[in-house]
Amino acid sequence: MPAAEPAIVSDKLDPRHKVILGVLMVSTFVVFLNETALGVALPQIMEQLQIQPSTGQWLNTAYMLTMAVIIPTTGFLLQRFSTRNMYMAAMLFFTSGTLVAALTQSFLQLLCGRILQASGTAIMLPLLMTTVMQLVPEHLRGRINGNISLVLSAAPALGPAFSGIVLNFLDWRWLFWIMLPIGVTTLIIGSIRITNSQETRKIPIDTLSVVLSAFAFSGLIYGLSSFADSARGTAVVSPWLPLGAGAILFALFLIRQTRLQKTDSALLDLRTFRSRSFTEAMILMAIGMLILFGSGILIPIYMQNVLGVEPLLTGLMMLPGGLIMGLLGPTVGRIYDKHGPRKLLLPGAITVSVAFWSMVTFTTSTTVWMVFLSYTVLSIGLAFLFTPLFALSLSSVPPKLYSYASATIGTLQQLAGAAGTALFITVMTLISVNLAQTGSSEVEALSAGITTAFLIGAISSLGLIAVAAILKRPATAEEIAAELQP
Repeated sequence: MPAAEPAIVSDKLDPRHKVILGVLMVSTFVVFLNETALGVALPQIMEQLQIQPSTGQWLNTAYMLTMAVIIPTTGFLLQRFSTRNMYMAAMLFFTSGTLVAALTQSFLQLLCGRILQASGTAIMLPLLMTTVMQLVPEHLRGRINGNISLVLSAAPALGPAFSGIVLNFLDWRWLFWIMLPIGVTTLIIGSIRITNSQETRKIPIDTLSVVLSAFAFSGLIYGLSSFADSARGTAVVSPWLPLGAGAILFALFLIRQTRLQKTDSALLDLRTFRSRSFTEAMILMAIGMLILFGSGILIPIYMQNVLGVEPLLTGLMMLPGGLIMGLLGPTVGRIYDKHGPRKLLLPGAITVSVAFWSMVTFTTSTTVWMVFLSYTVLSIGLAFLFTPLFALSLSSVPPKLYSYASATIGTLQQLAGAAGTALFITVMTLISVNLAQTGSSEVEALSAGITTAFLIGAISSLGLIAVAAILKRPATAEEIAAELQP
């Protein structure tokens, strides 16, 4: 009897699946570009709407709070509703929020627009990641996740530069007017071309879980975001109050999910953490996001307030690093498909650490080119981390948990980002305020505060190296099934 011919493994996606993923990636790019574009415009917004900085910061805080509340529910939503319906909901939220913001005549109206935009953004990333796992064969996932990394890295990097260019010529409302037709176009194309990529399940939603999730993650994000105000003495309440309440409610939320997952009715199924590879990937991603968000907020402050660089030039100087991070994504993805995660994660972690230890040397006389070099090296290191982490984490759970794993990743990104921002800004503020009180100049005090915050990041980067060094090979399907047994 002749031997059976080996199965031919195609290195190309089904054309229909390409269309679906292409539309989702473009839409994700649009919503993530919007997330970082508003920061540069805040001074102009505060002046025109006659609001104080403590009020203006709510445009970012409310955005993060909305994301933190909605993302944990997406694991359930992606099980209950079709791909097309979830995409339509996400883009309708985003485009309606963009229109509200473009027509803004008051701070409250702008805040409502941002909340609507955040609602769409919160759905889009878990939807994209879950759809990739459903449509892309395992041997191509690294490459596709590399393309996703390009979207997720390039969009936030382009945001400040895009905003700076627009503000040089137009009113800040044009940030939304320019975004609106792009959002409407992707909504129309997606409504026509996106088909359903999964079977839905009519599972009941646990109302108590939704309430616990909303208050728990709101408390955690708000508490973390308030530490900088507390350091300046401008916080309305002690950040420990919402943080403590959020932690208690979060513990109750986890207990509730552990009980509900026994009947497959959890809002956020935590059985994903039975997979060692998934847990290790989440630890690495949490540290990486903490570092990314922390450095992303400190570098502009350092360049503008210490080195005296203009906002537009600051955005343009940071742009190559973000673009390099994104453009490396597909290449890193192909390496992942061929060699797995270990040959990428450890070099990436070491590169990130080298970049941060160089930032510890920054002073009031550091050249702009040194900052540019350090940030670019940091971006290269992060490119070698995030692409394999996305692929590894989602490949470490069975298909029925893909949507919950995607929701977990999105939730962790928000919490780690808020923690990174809070940690770096609070350390910077405490050190700079203390030095200013002892006679240091404002610039010298701020420089020392930023350098100390970078030291925290450098120490954290050693944790990246430690976890990457002990990371094992990805689990096989049999090992994944065994790990998830009760």
